[in-house]
Amino acid sequence: MASRLAALISKPQRWRVCRLAGTVRYRSTKQSVATGGSSQSDCTEDGLFTEEHLQLRSSLNKLIEKEINPYVDEWEEAKSFPAHEVFKKLGNAGFLGVNKPTEYGGLGLDFSYSMAAAEELGSINCGAIPMAVGVQSDMATPALSRFGSEELKRQFLEPSIKGDVVACLGVSEAGAGSDVASIKTTAVKKGGDYVINGSKMWITNGMQADWICLLVNTGQGPAHQNKSLICVPMDTKGVVRARKINKIGMWSSDTAELFFEDVRVPQKYLIGEEGMGFTYQMLQFQEERMLAIAATLLPLQKCIRETAKYTSERKAFGQPILNNQSVHFRLAELETEIELLRSLHYRCIAMFVQGHDVTKFASMGKLKAGRLAREVTDSCLQFWGGMGFTSEALISRFYRDFRLLSIGGGADEVMLSIICKYMNILPKMPIKKK
Repeated sequence: MASRLAALISKPQRWRVCRLAGTVRYRSTKQSVATGGSSQSDCTEDGLFTEEHLQLRSSLNKLIEKEINPYVDEWEEAKSFPAHEVFKKLGNAGFLGVNKPTEYGGLGLDFSYSMAAAEELGSINCGAIPMAVGVQSDMATPALSRFGSEELKRQFLEPSIKGDVVACLGVSEAGAGSDVASIKTTAVKKGGDYVINGSKMWITNGMQADWICLLVNTGQGPAHQNKSLICVPMDTKGVVRARKINKIGMWSSDTAELFFEDVRVPQKYLIGEEGMGFTYQMLQFQEERMLAIAATLLPLQKCIRETAKYTSERKAFGQPILNNQSVHFRLAELETEIELLRSLHYRCIAMFVQGHDVTKFASMGKLKAGRLAREVTDSCLQFWGGMGFTSEALISRFYRDFRLLSIGGGADEVMLSIICKYMNILPKMPIKKK
């Protein structure tokens, strides 16, 4: 499958963006609501995706329906999924390095293909596994791919793309979540090594990961200029996987608290330049946020379609629940909001591929996706009544899982601050007197 997808590289990149105010046109899907399947057939060539994008999505969907969805309920119950096994299958098919260089096992396609794959990951029947895959493909590896040395890429990037190893990203700490500048973990030079001390919190893939892309303080200067990204093998002496964190959602994705106690790694494990870690991480965040938006679209549509099906069959007071105007009007409103989010997201992708700064639009999309996910899942769950409050209904899983979207990868309030900054309406912080 990987070779067939790689063949897309040699085809002309028929990248086209709809010029009508950033809108995208769709065909109506003929797929059954009951299957909740992929909607890759919705996109036309006069919109964002070409036939090559759709072929990529179709191939990924087949893998998901064969190798992942049949086991999701089991993995959710176990509160873990076999990351090495799943990632190897995805890596063999080329899906962990869609836009990564071919010399390291990637497909070498542009970022729009990576986002097409990310959107298709939303056909997985939970939020946890798409999130875990996204950490590997679009959170822990972009800076390494852009700025890492040849040796680092061979040691860490190439096996990550192939699915031979599991990666994680270490940014958040107990006292520094969205406030990245406030992290306390340090890396001090001693001899030819860095000696790392500190801790990281809420680390996706942390219990199964083979290496971590770690953000640390490597100097005493200003908070935005004293940080660096370092590749750290998780079997290095002093790395402690303290505990697996129990969560209200994203059950099958392991989340870890990590400690670093005099962890020594060679200075050559530094990604790019020392002191540039904050900047590199901010760049990674844009891809992370676009991935989060992409992976949300199909689940939200699935919520609406499953709810429409259930309420058309479930009767109350002598008629289907769906016949109530308050129900079908509400579903229509939510569907409209999803399409508006999709249009904003596709505009953001187009700008990113063309080399523009998308920080403002990625932040807007992330903000809207988080709030809309809460709105859609809450509204739909209400229409399921008592059944919606049970774990038997997929809507209850999405209700739990997608609550994270307004918190992880930058909380809603941080997104608002970024948007305000780009609008030039963010109040300036008072200068502290020395």
